[in-house]
Amino acid sequence: MTTTYGMADGGRQGGWKALASRYALLPLRVFLGVTFIYAGLDKITDSSFMSASGTGSIGEIMRSVRDTSAVPWLVDIALESPVGFGYAIACGELMVGIGTLFGIIARLAAVGGALISLSLWLTVSWATDPYYYGNDLAYLMAWLPLVLAGAPMFSVDALWAERRRMR
Repeated sequence: MTTTYGMADGGRQGGWKALASRYALLPLRVFLGVTFIYAGLDKITDSSFMSASGTGSIGEIMRSVRDTSAVPWLVDIALESPVGFGYAIACGELMVGIGTLFGIIARLAAVGGALISLSLWLTVSWATDPYYYGNDLAYLMAWLPLVLAGAPMFSVDALWAERRRMR
């Protein structure tokens, strides 16, 4: 069978490859959405984390990475109000996770997730050696397909797009 634009089924809408490619980003969306919702809730409900000082606190974490981060000025900003910064990160993770999981303004949510992951990579996990042991860089890369593709399947965005098409 001849191929059209690299499609093994000759460009038809069917076939398992076409089906797989339509649903390919769903596992990534579910993983990142659930993980970021969990991370946000975990931070908000952890009184030790939401403290300016003490073991496991956001303040202590920021002070411990300040001199090894790629962007110490960003850590300095966080240290001006560590608890406020902790709540900002937690709420950002919650919004990104919900937006990603349910596909609500999914590209913007993915940009938010990428920015959170980038900031954590440049601060908290920058000194991880070798670099590939740090998970924040991998999360940053995982957000990029969702930044590019959004959430075209099983999402509020898809429902909104369908409504616009019907008008």
